[in-house]
Amino acid sequence: MNNIKKITGKRLFLPIFCMVLVMMVNILFDVASGNFALSFFTISIRNGILYGRLIDVLNRGSEIAILAIGMTLVVSASAGTDISVGSVMSLSASFCCMLLAGYGVSSASELNMPLFVGVLAGILMGCVCGCFNGFLVAYLNVQPMVATLILYSAARAIGLLLCNNLIVYVRAESFKFFGGYLGFIPTPIVIAAVCVLIMSILLKKTALGLYIQSVGINKKASRIAGLNSERIIFLCYVVCGLCAGIAGIVAASRISSADSNNIGLNFEMDAILAVALGGNSLGGGKFSLAGSIIGAYTIQAITTTLYAIGVSSDQAPVFKAIIVIIIVAIQAPPFKAYFKQRSAKKALTKGVQ
Repeated sequence: MNNIKKITGKRLFLPIFCMVLVMMVNILFDVASGNFALSFFTISIRNGILYGRLIDVLNRGSEIAILAIGMTLVVSASAGTDISVGSVMSLSASFCCMLLAGYGVSSASELNMPLFVGVLAGILMGCVCGCFNGFLVAYLNVQPMVATLILYSAARAIGLLLCNNLIVYVRAESFKFFGGYLGFIPTPIVIAAVCVLIMSILLKKTALGLYIQSVGINKKASRIAGLNSERIIFLCYVVCGLCAGIAGIVAASRISSADSNNIGLNFEMDAILAVALGGNSLGGGKFSLAGSIIGAYTIQAITTTLYAIGVSSDQAPVFKAIIVIIIVAIQAPPFKAYFKQRSAKKALTKGVQ
């Protein structure tokens, strides 16, 4: 019994358990469909590139994983969520494609400027949005959801204005690289891995992770201890905007265009769910970046599974919302207190016997 409590008490237990559960559902579905039981895990090389459902999950879930990095820091430091990340993705993609194609141009086979300039500008646009959100939350003490609601509503409209209400296509082969393949490996997987690696090094090799958690646990006490709480919260929102900008470039590169109405649509929900599914408290404080990344790919696996069993894209958010409710309920203090009381009563009963 003690061993079970130790295992279930681990921070990564919830995300790993959910991931295993999704995999089991896929195995049962394949068996029921008359397919090979482990076809979900089958990886092959076709036409010189990796192929398989597991690769599709890693590939398609890369944008959510990148967003989950920034969302984890924001939730930890400010005890709030950034609901604008999907719209910021769209704005960053629109700004990048507009620069690369030229203003007012709906389709371009040749780049209007160097590729790195357009990509860097798109990522910087995400940082600017992060600065805006961070300033409202950190220095004006606006509630995070209210502060980020502004860009949630306005960023897509700004992207449409930049693109002159057009879907801007960038058909240059060089631009397709970010959503294409690096050798036989999908480039988005590599980009997500690099982002996770860099952030992990920063959090472990510097005191940044400790500072973020300290501010999230008690902002006033951290200020008394000498930490600049406002600056740390501001930095977290800038990083979140940076991640949204990178994810926007990847998403635009996949479809070789900037579709302001659809890029990043509902991704804010997936990013928040990834953080919650990763075993992180939405009330701020201690966090697990590894848990959030596992949660992000679990969300994509859930999405892929829902589509495989016949659930439409319009109905999928309903199932995700149910999962959010369950996870938030499990993490709620009354729920935890209830199970602690039950465990204490059982232990007391056994002791009396």
